[in-house]
Amino acid sequence: MIAPDRLEELFDRADRVLARLENLLPGTQPPPDWNAAVAFRWRKRGTQGWLQPVTKPHPIRLADIETVDEQKARIVANTRQFVAGHGANNVLLTGARGCGKSSLVKAVLNEFAADGLRLIEVDKDDLIDLPDIVELLQGRPERFILFCDDLSFEAGETAYKALKSVLDGSVAAPPDNVLIYATSNRRHLMPEYMAENLEQHRVGEEIHPGEAIEEKISLSERFGLWISFYPFSQDDYLAVFAHWAAVLGVPAAVIAASEREALNWALARGSRSGRVAWQFARDLAGRQP
Repeated sequence: MIAPDRLEELFDRADRVLARLENLLPGTQPPPDWNAAVAFRWRKRGTQGWLQPVTKPHPIRLADIETVDEQKARIVANTRQFVAGHGANNVLLTGARGCGKSSLVKAVLNEFAADGLRLIEVDKDDLIDLPDIVELLQGRPERFILFCDDLSFEAGETAYKALKSVLDGSVAAPPDNVLIYATSNRRHLMPEYMAENLEQHRVGEEIHPGEAIEEKISLSERFGLWISFYPFSQDDYLAVFAHWAAVLGVPAAVIAASEREALNWALARGSRSGRVAWQFARDLAGRQP
């Protein structure tokens, strides 16, 4: 027979084990409050996922993004068509880091939120849940952008298959009120190796890529609109610095006198980009009396 104190200890341990298991079991989450926010994050706890409202989305405006006018015009036109209920494409923004890819997506949300646009940020590790997220959105009157920031896949990862399926590879038609906007430093989202070039073969006068290359290209080409970003010139970098410094209240005379310091800041960072310009502008603004 088990002693009472020993029995109580066993019950306590069982309660602790059950409490841990509860977090792993699927539960019933209340439906999202679509009026609570214009931006949401997909969150996971164990196997359970839900949409968390973002109460303070980034306030950046289209007017704050300079030196990428062509890229801005293309994503704005695509989003305007989408919000209006016309044909529009999934968008892949690729290229130089810190040049405004993510900022453009956030600014587009702020531009069209009043017209019913909503944004849902999905982490790369949660892409396997894309079919469940899309099912939540189907039939809603709002227009949704699923935003995957800094997207890339390493060798052996399989989450990209869920992305391919939602983009254009499922037996079910993609809903009209959902698009995917993704940013990446890789044009084809996956690493490319020298050995893969050895898989190429000739058919007559034509060169055909190997299966590994075909697999990688097949993912990125499911995005109907590719928007490329390039490293900033010195003039572009200084223009972005001057804009943000003025927004942060730095006097014009101080901005003009700080251009050399701004260039040295970029040189120390090894990058001339909008992000680096913004960081120096913040530092300069913080040093003003």
